[in-house]
Amino acid sequence: MFLKTIKDFSLKKIIKKRLPNYKLTATAEKIQTIGLLLDESYFSAQDNLINELIAQGIPEKNIKILIYKDTIKKKEVFDYPFFSRKDITMSGELAKKEVADFCETPFDMLIGYYDVEKAPLMWVTMLSKARFKVGFSTADKRLYHFMIATVAEKYQEFVSELFRYLKILNKI
Repeated sequence: MFLKTIKDFSLKKIIKKRLPNYKLTATAEKIQTIGLLLDESYFSAQDNLINELIAQGIPEKNIKILIYKDTIKKKEVFDYPFFSRKDITMSGELAKKEVADFCETPFDMLIGYYDVEKAPLMWVTMLSKARFKVGFSTADKRLYHFMIATVAEKYQEFVSELFRYLKILNKI
């Protein structure tokens, strides 16, 4: 427990130090590929969320998912790549290949699907090479291009609002 607190403190310190220099770049490209960063600690209906994205016209093969969970039990099985706090070192290095690959993939859009700020999720969002980042209004506003004011449990509302504004912004 004490080590987790120290690791979170260290990661938050790194994030706080880098956020003022963190620059989001705007692009006019259409959205075709989506990276979905989920916090399964609070939201476990990822299949429903994916189905909503598919219903909006995004092919399933163009959606890549990375799941974060606070604690992972030994015999727990995930359908998608996952990570936890232990997969990020005290200096902020990504110890798991799946997480590093997710961050290096240049998605057209990254959806940070977490409404409670957690240092590992914020760090992966910062490291992501996505061209357009979307998240919840309860997260740090410097991480995203676009934010939606709702809660994670209302995934249908989130997706409908997101695609409504993507049409207005001429991103789809």
